[in-house]
Amino acid sequence: MIAAPAAWDLPRRSLSLKRPLVMGILNVTPDSFSDGHRFFSLEAAVERAIEMEAEGADIVDIGGESTRPNAPAVELDEELRRVVPVIEALAGKLTVPISIDTYKAGVARAACAAGAEIVNDVSGLFFDDGMATAVAEAEAGLVVMHTRGRPHEMQQNTSYGDLIGEVVEYLKGSLALAKRAGIASSRIAVDPGIGFAKSLEGNLELIRRLPELAALGYPVLVGPSRKSFIGKVLGRDGGERLFGTAAAVAVSIVNGASIVRVHDVAAMRDVADMARALS
Repeated sequence: MIAAPAAWDLPRRSLSLKRPLVMGILNVTPDSFSDGHRFFSLEAAVERAIEMEAEGADIVDIGGESTRPNAPAVELDEELRRVVPVIEALAGKLTVPISIDTYKAGVARAACAAGAEIVNDVSGLFFDDGMATAVAEAEAGLVVMHTRGRPHEMQQNTSYGDLIGEVVEYLKGSLALAKRAGIASSRIAVDPGIGFAKSLEGNLELIRRLPELAALGYPVLVGPSRKSFIGKVLGRDGGERLFGTAAAVAVSIVNGASIVRVHDVAAMRDVADMARALS
């Protein structure tokens, strides 16, 4: 069995993985599925990021384009307009690292220049040929995620012959791209893509089988927060999925996740720590 990594290397620090890392979600978009428009203004976004750090976030993940199912694409200039001022405003205020949630190399470069230390790419480096080079040049941390197709089409193709096998092979392709660009293995985390081109059953299976993904030897990030598979199991709307998210986070950590990406930072900080203690 491959030993779990002890740390995740970033440009200006190394994050210990002895305790689960909580990545707080900050969507500076008008249309995200759970909190669209709430933090669209610069002032609201900065206030929420500072609040998340106080609640126990280890990372603040900033996104300027919704990647929910059927979401429309956002032009490069508009995404830059949304995220760069927020990162610049937070770079001198937060003590925790900033992550940029984007699949565009141009956004990644600008975000890292503004102070971001992690690039969280939902395409696993496959949507933009320049992304791997952009990450390597910034010496940024990297999250590569599995998906099938872009957000407007991904939920049309959720059938797999071997779900975990296909996810692992896709991520191996991402890792190969990263290696060719010169990105150190110690800077990379992998994400199975909960909610991205997955059915209800597929999302549940991935969380159950996370040990097989952890066997790749990279930190595993899981992002189940408030997602529709929880709503389908429990019959709950987006704002009523706190306890379902807590269960998904706890089982993910017991099954090998090192990082959880969540909206409700304070609650999931406790869940993550208790799950690690129990496991």
